[in-house]
Amino acid sequence: MTQKILYIDLDNALVNVQSGIDRLTNAEYCRYENRLDEVPGIYARMEPLPGAIEAFCTLAKSFDTYILSTAPWANASAWQNKLEWVHEYLGAEAGTPAYQRLILSHHKHLNRGEFLVDDRSAIGADRFEGELIQFLTPDFPDWATVTRYLLERAGTEDDRAPRRLSHA
Repeated sequence: MTQKILYIDLDNALVNVQSGIDRLTNAEYCRYENRLDEVPGIYARMEPLPGAIEAFCTLAKSFDTYILSTAPWANASAWQNKLEWVHEYLGAEAGTPAYQRLILSHHKHLNRGEFLVDDRSAIGADRFEGELIQFLTPDFPDWATVTRYLLERAGTEDDRAPRRLSHA
């Protein structure tokens, strides 16, 4: 049986965005207030969320898994930093779970697959044809819950009917 396609967002799904914000200098914070995602190099300062790396590696064994994220249009360094983050935490060599599996898009709904794990329904996630699993909501508060939910569905017959499971 062909593995089902799973997409996982970076920001506030795999990556702890607040950890990068916490590392800003006062000058950077003041200069970029209300647009912190435009701080050059901010993504290079971010750490993984608890359980995220382990979950990605586990899920990559049962799904055709990709990272589907968006980079700020006005912050060219974010595009590079996101790739470097994936290299650092998930590996850069062939055979590592995220090797050549990073997709940066402002139109997430154009990707086909069964599941998308994302903390928001923006940037096309709300129009994704498969099932949107909204991370950090009451139904999916952490990676243990998401991993358990997805592994229960890894071996089932392909059901492409979209479902929305979130109380957010």
